[in-house]
Amino acid sequence: MKLSKICEEIEYTLLQGSLETEVRDIIYDSRKIAPETMFVCMVGAVTDGHKYIPDAVEKEASVIVLEKEEEAAQIPENITVLKVESARLALALMSAALFDHPARKLVTIGLTGTKGKTTTTYMIKKVLEMAGKKVGLIGTIGAMIGEEHLPSKNTTPESYELHRMFAAMVEAGCEYVVMEVSSQGLKLDRTAGILFDYGIFTNLSPDHIGPAEHASFEEYMECKSLLFRQCRIGIVNADDEHVDGILKGHTCEVKTFSAEREADLMASDIGFINEDGKLGMHFNVTGCMDCQAKVHIPGRFSVYNSMVTMLVCHLAGISDEAILEGLSKVQVKGRVEMLPVSKDYTLIIDYAHNEVSTRSVLTTLMEYHPKRLICVYGGGGNRSKLRRYDMGEVTGEMADLCVLTCDNPRDEEIRDINNDIKVGLARSNGKYIEIDDRKEAIAYCMKNAKPGDMIVLLGKGHEDYQEIKGVKYHFDEREAVAEILDEMKAGKR
Repeated sequence: MKLSKICEEIEYTLLQGSLETEVRDIIYDSRKIAPETMFVCMVGAVTDGHKYIPDAVEKEASVIVLEKEEEAAQIPENITVLKVESARLALALMSAALFDHPARKLVTIGLTGTKGKTTTTYMIKKVLEMAGKKVGLIGTIGAMIGEEHLPSKNTTPESYELHRMFAAMVEAGCEYVVMEVSSQGLKLDRTAGILFDYGIFTNLSPDHIGPAEHASFEEYMECKSLLFRQCRIGIVNADDEHVDGILKGHTCEVKTFSAEREADLMASDIGFINEDGKLGMHFNVTGCMDCQAKVHIPGRFSVYNSMVTMLVCHLAGISDEAILEGLSKVQVKGRVEMLPVSKDYTLIIDYAHNEVSTRSVLTTLMEYHPKRLICVYGGGGNRSKLRRYDMGEVTGEMADLCVLTCDNPRDEEIRDINNDIKVGLARSNGKYIEIDDRKEAIAYCMKNAKPGDMIVLLGKGHEDYQEIKGVKYHFDEREAVAEILDEMKAGKR
């Protein structure tokens, strides 16, 4: 593609060379520079791309894009040089052009908020798919085109990767893309130039505040709010105390959802479902939809996630019948995911692996009044001991029994990790046993389950491996549970 075409939507100064220069690809990682590529010198928190200009010259890049004009002196005349104010912004807009603006060929749905983004993106994806749509997804646990998984390093990938994924989705026949839009992604212009069809705000609480992320809660909220200056319709949680801050300076049409006040979609008569080992919520909605709904994901938060799903799908033209049908069947892998093992007890897989997320999931489950709450978990190796103490303390406080086992011990010994967890258990007088083999730990709980028990497998969630001494071994809790059931039926346990 000609440079002039790639640069159509950016502001720049041509320092040398020609806009007729051919560009085969855009590169921001100096290790990937090749002839006929454009190298973009991005200034990051750790490194400055300008110091790799000699590499770009040596590897015969055809174009170099920089912020610091004085760096152009070292570049030979046969290489075209553009100066821009922000290399990050330029990368986003040029990447969109390189891939022929794929986001404009999709219905784009972007979610921001502190909690619930991953679960809600999956819920929206599943409901749209059940309505017959092909959907792409980008978020914390990677990217998906239909059921095909694509690797991704960040919740919101770098802009070039984002548009490459969008292009792959268009190529695969996707009509929609649902994505998590992180505060860092907004702050670093990864989504710049995308006009989302729907921007969604779930909730806000202090998080990601620190030297490498956001200087203050106010800055964190300001970055989140940017989504509502780059979407057509904003869908926001009217019950969140920070909603006004999120909408400050918004340029979109606003739609609201609530369980407490007047809104475009309102939930009432909220109740708990506990039927034959299956947990969930039922509720009524009024406003732009008027119906009864149920979702088999436990917890009050799932009512809010359901309202987001219902409202965005309704606005996108999906029928109420298809929305309700999809909602009643949706499960999110590794997020309070129920496995149908018995009508007498409930078995749940959840990714919670720190004190805050563990307390949240256990508080949710306690609202269903289990006979016993049993937690199966370990701790990640090469990680903070404080996290282990906190996990032990919260599970000791809230669970009737903790079964300490293997998670991802990495370079540490399982027993050493679990000894740290026991420090926290001692603080809350928690009852525990130790079974190092995770499958055997799960089997022990299943064999000894009593009617009304809830068994929670914490820490692995969507993961399908265990990392031990530098090797990733395949381990999927769903497969382990199925094997245990078969062994129990065959009388082998």
